Amino acid sequence: MRQDALPDEMRILLRDYPREAWPGHPNFAASIQNWMGAHDMFRQLGREVRLNTQSYLNKDRSAEDSADRLAYYGNLLVRNLHGHHGWEDHSFFPELSAADGRFDAGLETLETDHLALDNVLDRFTRQANRVVKLTQLDETQAYEESGALLETASEIEAFLARHLVDEEDLVVPILLHHKLRG
Repeated sequence: MRQDALPDEMRILLRDYPREAWPGHPNFAASIQNWMGAHDMFRQLGREVRLNTQSYLNKDRSAEDSADRLAYYGNLLVRNLHGHHGWEDHSFFPELSAADGRFDAGLETLETDHLALDNVLDRFTRQANRVVKLTQLDETQAYEESGALLETASEIEAFLARHLVDEEDLVVPILLHHKLRG
């Protein structure tokens, strides 16, 4: 999964529309704030899933409580991420490309990120479902397999930290510059 920030040539509007100026900008519409709010939710859910698994491995949380939390928050994370980036790839990014084709390479990078994320989310789903089931069948094995789950949850959290900042730094300046989504 990509760890490097988007190249500077993909972030040229960010110089004219720096992040700290977005909230006061007249084109910073509620729809943009809602989109960024979804990103904040993904960050929180990714953190929650990782911390829950870590707490279980540290024996600070019972197997049942951890499995319940993993099932609930893991499902929210996976379902909402799939829906969100599916909408971005099929509707939102084409709208941005039509408004300003200079950023197509950046949008393609973000779409490639989404494909990589799908693979990690699929792995996470299989691991999480297995840990949840094993909690009822063989708690020792559930505990042993939670180490791999923690690695995957950490990978998702790190990915979101990089990807969401890049996405916001590319997309919000385009929206502000072209007065979109207002």
